[in-house]
Amino acid sequence: MNPYPPEGSIPEQRQPESLRPEALRSEIAALEGRAGELRSAALLPDADRGALLDAALTDLERAMTALRTAVADQSSIQAKNEVADGERRLLRTVFQDAPVPLFLLERDGTVRRVNRQAGALLGSSAGYLTGKPFPTFCDLATRATVGSHIAGVFHSGRRRRSRVRLLSGHGPVEVDVTFARIWVSGEPDPLVVAATSPSTREPAAQDLPQQATATHDAVATVVHRMDVLATATGMLLDDDSFTESVAVRRCARLLAAELADWVLIDLERDERLLRQVVIGPDDERSTEVARTLEDLDPAPDTLPATVHVSGRSVLQAHLDDLGVLGTSPAGPPVCGLIEASSLICVPLDDGERCHGTLTLAVSGEQGPFDLMDLGLVERLARNLALVIRAGRRYRRRAVAAERLRAGLLPRELPAVPGAEVAGRHHPATRDTGFGGDFYEVFPTGSGWGMVLGDVCGKGEDAAAVTATAKNGIRLLARWNPKPAEVLSMMNDALIDDERFVTAVMAYLEPRDEGMAMTVASAGHPPAILVRRDGVIRTTSGGGLPLGLFEDDFGVGVEQLDLEPGDTLFLYSDGVPEVADPSQTRFGPERLIEILAAHGDQPLADLVLAVETALLDFSGGDLRDDVSMLAFRVTG
Repeated sequence: MNPYPPEGSIPEQRQPESLRPEALRSEIAALEGRAGELRSAALLPDADRGALLDAALTDLERAMTALRTAVADQSSIQAKNEVADGERRLLRTVFQDAPVPLFLLERDGTVRRVNRQAGALLGSSAGYLTGKPFPTFCDLATRATVGSHIAGVFHSGRRRRSRVRLLSGHGPVEVDVTFARIWVSGEPDPLVVAATSPSTREPAAQDLPQQATATHDAVATVVHRMDVLATATGMLLDDDSFTESVAVRRCARLLAAELADWVLIDLERDERLLRQVVIGPDDERSTEVARTLEDLDPAPDTLPATVHVSGRSVLQAHLDDLGVLGTSPAGPPVCGLIEASSLICVPLDDGERCHGTLTLAVSGEQGPFDLMDLGLVERLARNLALVIRAGRRYRRRAVAAERLRAGLLPRELPAVPGAEVAGRHHPATRDTGFGGDFYEVFPTGSGWGMVLGDVCGKGEDAAAVTATAKNGIRLLARWNPKPAEVLSMMNDALIDDERFVTAVMAYLEPRDEGMAMTVASAGHPPAILVRRDGVIRTTSGGGLPLGLFEDDFGVGVEQLDLEPGDTLFLYSDGVPEVADPSQTRFGPERLIEILAAHGDQPLADLVLAVETALLDFSGGDLRDDVSMLAFRVTG
C-alpha cells in the first residue's frame, strides 16, 4: 500500500472545534506520546520514512490548529498564559523533537526555524541555517523548482512533494521534500513547513561504527588539507617556478585538483583588476566556459572587486546570489555557467599591499566550503601573494641588472686588423644581481690589448668595482706597454676596496707573420692556446688577485708567438665551475675537448659551441655568470 497520500488529498484544517486549556493539555500529552512513538519508529531498520514524514506533518498541522483555536477562544490572562506555556511545549514536542528534518519557512522561502534533525542533515547549526533562503541549500538544478513549490503551497494551501538534492556539509544528499502550509498563532500570514525524507536510512546516533567512520573521515579531511598546504608551499618555493605567471597557474591547478571545481585568479595591473587564470573541470563544455571567463575581467560590483578593495575574505557556504561573479557576455550569470553552489574569495595580500584575489567555487558534488577551507585558502593566498611580491621585485632587479650589464659589457667588439675576435656572456640563471664578469678588446700604443676579469661578489658594489677595473685597465694600457705593470697599478687602485678582482690580460703586437703576445695573469684561470695544427696548451697563469695584497702582490707573465690560425681563449672561472644535476663539475678538461672539436670553425661558432655545451651539461641551470673572449690571428 502506498503510504504517501496523493498531492492535495489532505485538506487544510482551518476551523477546528474550540479547545479549553485542559483540553489543550490533553492534546499536548497525546502529541508527546505520538512524537515518542515516531522517534522510536524512525530508528527501526525498515522504517518507512515517507509514512513517518506524513505522520509528523499531520501532527504538526494538528498542533498548530489547536494553538490557533486556543488563542482565539481564551480571553482571560490566566488562560492566555496557559496557552503560551502550551505553545512552547507544543513547538518543542512536535517541531523540535520530530523524527524527520523540518524547516519552518516564511513566504519568501527564508528559514525561520529548523529542528535538530534538519541541522544534522545539513551538517550545520540552527543559528547558521536560520535567516537564509531555503533554496540556497539545494543544488542549482532544483532551486527554481523549490521556489515554485514554496510559492504554490503558500497560495493554494495544498501539499506538494518534490525530489531535491540538498547540499549537506557531508556532501550532496537526495531527499524527498514535502511542503505544507501551516498557521501559527500571532502570525499575520501562514508559514510553510518543509519536511524531508532521505531516500536511505539515516545513521542512528547510537551507531558506533558509523560514528567511527565519521571520525575517520574528519581526520582524513584535516590530513588532506595539511597535505594540500604543504604541497602548495613547496611548489611556491621551488626555484624553477619562481616567476609570477608560473606560480599563479600552478597554484590554481593544485587547488582545482584538490579543493575546488573552479579556480579564478585576478591580479591588479595599472590600478585595474584583470583576470589572469581560470581553471575548471577537464571536459569540453568547461573548457569553453573557461575561455569565456578568461576574457571577462571582474566588474567593480562583483565579489572579487569588492574583496580586493576591502581586503577581507568572503565565505558563501551556500550561494544565494548567482550574480556575485558577474554575468557572461551572452547574459547568464557566471555562477550559473560554472554551476557554483559555494564560494570562497580571498585577497592576495602580502601584508603590504593587495595584489588581487583568489576565488574558489564548487558545485553540490563536493559539498559546501566551511571555515577550515577558508583558513586553508587564506594561508595559500598569503604565500602566493609573497611569491608575487618577490617575483615582481625579482623582475625589477633583473631589468636593472641587465641595464647595468649592458653598460659594463661591450655591445660589439672592435674590428682588429689581421685578427678575428668573438666574445660571449651568459648571466647566471638563479640570480638577478650583476655578477662582476667583464671583458674588453682595445687598442694600445703598439698594437691591441684584451682583458677578461671577474669581480668577487654580486650586486651594485660589485658593479662599481667592475666599472673601476675595466675602465682603469683600458686607460692604463693605452700608455703603458707592459701588462704586468698595468695590473700592478690596478692592484694599488683597488687595495682599499672590500672586493678583489681576478683578471687575465694579453698584449698583441703585429709581426711580419702573426703576432707577438704577452699574457699577464692576476689569480685568474689560465688562458688556453689552440694552435692551427690542433695542438692545445694552457698558459702558466698564476699571480694574485687584484685588491688583496699591497706589498706582496705578484703577476704571472708569459710571452708567446701566435701564427695565423692560432687562437687564444680567455674565460671566467664560472666556465669550469658549471655543474650538472648530480653536482659534477664541467671542469677544464671538458672545455679543452670542446675547443679541440670546434677549433677549425669560425670564432663566433667556437664560443657558441662552448656556451651550448655548458647549458646542455647544466640542464640550463647556471649557478654563476660565464664569460668567454677569443682572439684568432688571420694574417
